[in-house]
Amino acid sequence: MSETQKVADRSSAPPPGVNSVDRYFKISDRGSTFAREIRGGFATFFTMAYILVLNPIILGSAKDKFGHQLDAVQLTTATALVAAVMTIIMGVGGNLPLALAAGLGLNAVVAFQIAPLMSWDDAMGLVVLEGLLICVLVLTGLREAVMHAIPQPLKQAISVGIGLFIAFIGFVDAGFVTRIPDAANTTVPVQLGGTGTLTGWPILVFCLGVLLTIALLARKVKGAILISIVTMTVVAMIINSIADIKVWGLTTPAWPDKLVDTPDFGLIGDFSLFGAFGETTAITVVLLIFTLVLSDFFDTMGTVVGISAEAGLLDEQGKVPNLGRVLLIDGVAAAAGGAASSSSATSYIESAAGVGEGARTGFSNLVTGGMFALALFLTPLLTIVPLQAAAPALVAVGFLMMTQVKHIDWDKYEIAIPAFLTIAVMPFTYSITNGIGAGFVAYVVIKTVLGKAKEIHWLLWGTSVLFLVYFAINPIEQILGVK
Repeated sequence: MSETQKVADRSSAPPPGVNSVDRYFKISDRGSTFAREIRGGFATFFTMAYILVLNPIILGSAKDKFGHQLDAVQLTTATALVAAVMTIIMGVGGNLPLALAAGLGLNAVVAFQIAPLMSWDDAMGLVVLEGLLICVLVLTGLREAVMHAIPQPLKQAISVGIGLFIAFIGFVDAGFVTRIPDAANTTVPVQLGGTGTLTGWPILVFCLGVLLTIALLARKVKGAILISIVTMTVVAMIINSIADIKVWGLTTPAWPDKLVDTPDFGLIGDFSLFGAFGETTAITVVLLIFTLVLSDFFDTMGTVVGISAEAGLLDEQGKVPNLGRVLLIDGVAAAAGGAASSSSATSYIESAAGVGEGARTGFSNLVTGGMFALALFLTPLLTIVPLQAAAPALVAVGFLMMTQVKHIDWDKYEIAIPAFLTIAVMPFTYSITNGIGAGFVAYVVIKTVLGKAKEIHWLLWGTSVLFLVYFAINPIEQILGVK
């Protein structure tokens, strides 16, 4: 063998320590390490583990047309199972640090808007149809084409808006910000703490958690977010054991009576694909599916773009790696959530906590998905992390995502105004979809009045029309006589 060939062989060989798992997930290629991916996987799980408690509360508190309610224990099992399976599939198939679980907002639509019109089986059948329709949009290339048609500055605005949104979620979940009970008598819709001031030990845990997290981030400590979550959980458990506090929220930081619980898979496969058409009008069914699809479609789009941008994975054109597979898996997750009666599963913006911890690949999903799988049996143990200990991670990651605002040209009004509306509407309306819709419609209108309509991609025209229908859905239903 010649010396030249030996040099060529050495240059093509993988770096020392790179194994097949590293190559498959491109861990070294993306500047990450196994330790970062593992830390990121844990951080993502702990920031979204609340869904194991919250989803059963939302779905279990509602009644269908016939007065039936879903079993909370079965809902917990279904929620954990879908999150575990689909998060792992996203990691292996999409290779993005993007975890999935039952979507908040979507589950409320199913519980309080769809279920009262039909049986639970029929309602979950509509969720399955929604997921299958999204898969069709992906397979035809339409969903990916829409994402590619979005101008890069608007994608950056989506990331910034999501940053503010998840920071706001963190403040609200921790009780640092609350809705004023009698908002009709004041012009201020929200307030500091529960009474206009910060009171109680849980709020103290949150504030200390925020300070600890930002201090560790400023010092560039590895594992800053995860260290903060674990530390503040321990602090919360100590405080709770001494003060016996009853107002932590969904989860109480106390050692559980039992560590292992038997999963109940009674809801899996309990759905009727076309039963809804026999319970209400076809127009109502179509509008309900349209609402689910539009919300899921653009929530996921914003989340995927935002997480990929924060992880530094977008290419020069602002495209997401493996986008087609990522979107298809997300569509399958929606259908899987309906099939398991846990409502539509979707990509979680809380994945940004894992990205903030260093996760850059789908390997972190194996950790997050594995934790959800453990939650099938260890739910009592894994839900001791109070929101006040996990929420500081959302505030810190919100800051990290906010830094992308510097890339937007604020002197160019035709992009600056839509970007501003995208950023502002997301947290102010508590919806990623609403923010994207406001930005799209404003972009199309401003470009048109400036005589630049030809610069607008036809898909943006189409989606803007759909958003107009989405925003005007109530008067449209009244015109069509839909109850």
